[in-house]
Amino acid sequence: MASLLEMKEMFRSADAVCFDVDSTVIREEGIDELAKFCGVGDAVAEMTRRAMGGTVTFKAALTARLGLIRPSYEQVQKLISDNPPQLTPGIRELVSRLQQRGVQVFLISGGFQSIVEHVALQLNIPTANVFANRLKFYFNGEKYAGFDETQPTAESGGKGKVITHLKEQFHFKKVVMIGDGATDMEACPPADCFIGFGGNVIRKQVKEKAKWYITHFDELLKELEER
Repeated sequence: MASLLEMKEMFRSADAVCFDVDSTVIREEGIDELAKFCGVGDAVAEMTRRAMGGTVTFKAALTARLGLIRPSYEQVQKLISDNPPQLTPGIRELVSRLQQRGVQVFLISGGFQSIVEHVALQLNIPTANVFANRLKFYFNGEKYAGFDETQPTAESGGKGKVITHLKEQFHFKKVVMIGDGATDMEACPPADCFIGFGGNVIRKQVKEKAKWYITHFDELLKELEER
């Protein structure tokens, strides 16, 4: 097991940094915001809490939540335009600094591609570096038709599968995963280092188990300035 000092050195010398999105890069849980927008906020928020706590499988929770929400294409687009995701303070500066250092930045999310791509655009992250779930709509482009269950991010352990794929494709030597939830922590390994983030919401399990736990991205910016 790496010590905190070793983890900090790994972060400073990483060739790829992967961020969770909901409650990490952005302040909200995207699926909860979509549920509120569609009028089923309370029921879905409770399911999210159970999923993030690691007590149910991610795919089961996602299926159940989307079965309640049943969002149309129009509702998803209206959510993005009327209530755009709010970036977490410090994330824009951190991503920019990492990119200046030649580090590849990825967004790996159990949320939805259309929302995560909107976030990526604000952070100058290429959409090719986004891994998220894809909603499906019937041929008229309107009614909800499920989600793409073949995406690795649709199941428990999916974020680790994405990181394994990135290592194989790009031959990264040091990959860091940053996130607030159990699914992020489970991605290490194959990630070489996991940094728990509690700036928006604190998940007890992650705070207790993560060897490196931060509550503001300024803490990581300061680490980069060390060198």
